Amino acid sequence: MAGPRLDPQACYAALLARDARFDGQFFVAVRSTGIYCRPVCRVRTPRADNCRYYPHAAAAEAAGFRPCLRCRPELAPGLAALDMPSQLAWAAARRIEAGELDDDGGLPQLAARLGITDRHLRRVFQATWGVSPIDYAQTQRLLHAKRLLADTDLPIGEVALAAGFGSLRRFNDLFQRRYRLAPQALRKSRTDRPRGDVGAWRFELAWRPPCDWSGWLDDQALRAVPGVEVLDGAGEARVYARTLRLASRGREHLGWVSLSRAAPDREAVRLTLAPSLAGALPQALAAARRLADLGCDPRAVAATLGPLADAAPGLRLPGAADPFEMAVRAVLGQQVSVAAARTVAARLARVFGDAIETPWPGLDRVFPSAERLAACTVDDIAGQGIVAQRARAVIALAQAVAEGRISLAPSADIAATLAALQALPGIGAWTAQTIALQALGWPDAWPSGDRVLLEAMSPAGATGPGRLDARAADALAEAWRPWRGYAVLHLWRQALAARSRLPRAEPGSTRTDWNPDEHA
Repeated sequence: MAGPRLDPQACYAALLARDARFDGQFFVAVRSTGIYCRPVCRVRTPRADNCRYYPHAAAAEAAGFRPCLRCRPELAPGLAALDMPSQLAWAAARRIEAGELDDDGGLPQLAARLGITDRHLRRVFQATWGVSPIDYAQTQRLLHAKRLLADTDLPIGEVALAAGFGSLRRFNDLFQRRYRLAPQALRKSRTDRPRGDVGAWRFELAWRPPCDWSGWLDDQALRAVPGVEVLDGAGEARVYARTLRLASRGREHLGWVSLSRAAPDREAVRLTLAPSLAGALPQALAAARRLADLGCDPRAVAATLGPLADAAPGLRLPGAADPFEMAVRAVLGQQVSVAAARTVAARLARVFGDAIETPWPGLDRVFPSAERLAACTVDDIAGQGIVAQRARAVIALAQAVAEGRISLAPSADIAATLAALQALPGIGAWTAQTIALQALGWPDAWPSGDRVLLEAMSPAGATGPGRLDARAADALAEAWRPWRGYAVLHLWRQALAARSRLPRAEPGSTRTDWNPDEHA
């Protein structure tokens, strides 16, 4: 079977143990029932000789199996980029899951965004996943529709449109043929369907344990931009909420999302979604997964980082629901503290963003789009308390993104994106790597020369000649490939703990007397 190589004995052992660490890394299909499940499914364990294993739902459905109604394969976490033998096929799959194949232009446009021909895309995709891009997209649409039928009261005609089907008749026919169940019958069978708050929907998104959820909330609290993000509550029961701008099928959708832990005994996030984002459901779900780094494989990270990861097992990358917003924030963070960067980002949102109503007091602005900031002058940006050099960098970045010269899609080619970013005024290697880490969620990002990293990696109490320089730190970090981005987070956290009783620059920032990109 094409795709990530699967060991049947190891897969069956994970199934017997209901091991959540393997959730989403494979699906088990049972020949006697014609159903495929997640390895955490609580149904009676099938015999080993009846099981077949597939790396993703589309491959199982292409083989004639239908999804389990109990464990719901659509809830499983996805594969991380580094799990895949082909980064190009992974990037295409992530874009399809986010609904890009539903846009005008179809496969040729998707291939063009990846910098290849549609013929080459079909060949690479088939070799990696064992199905065509069209078949993969069709499975994603059906699973999105299944989720909407189970978790919302949206009329079935609107379910079909929200899931990417252009025709209700086509949706009904395909759903019944593939799942042997009419959409109406599935909805009636879901008597335990969770209900959201008034005017909102709730979905569940699984993660692979362990997950340092409290640590993720702490990171968000440290960096939350007033007006755009808010945290409510205390401890692990906190709710993180933010506004969001999403594009789908040529239309822009503004709304809000919130993330909280589904339950103390569940390895999952509860996503609450404003109905105004219904037309961009695949994009909203993809944004939430990026934001909480739900595709992370903590076992692989811990195996590489070793003792460095012991203090916070399951630490997640601080992902970006809006990669452009996070890239701008990385530029604004040059030479200033995190608190100062938050302040100026909030001013940009207040002046150039869109007003929005939400259930949370103070959460009332959507961060401005690339097109909006691209139309600003240096004086417009500098007037918000931003030095002219960084104002020019923000405008140059916005123009490059708005014109399509730079893609900040999470599946963008990292080498090409880093090179394009560093070609812009005011953006050097340090800022480009910070964007790769925070905006693109790239797990091997390494902002060489970062002052806080050098401090954390140096021997305790070392000063002057005893401190590591950038070259020595870079050499040590080679042992952490391909997960250096996670090493960065652990080191930043260590530095924060060491400075807890001293005046400090927050992790991920620099003091005003130092910055690797000062002269970029």
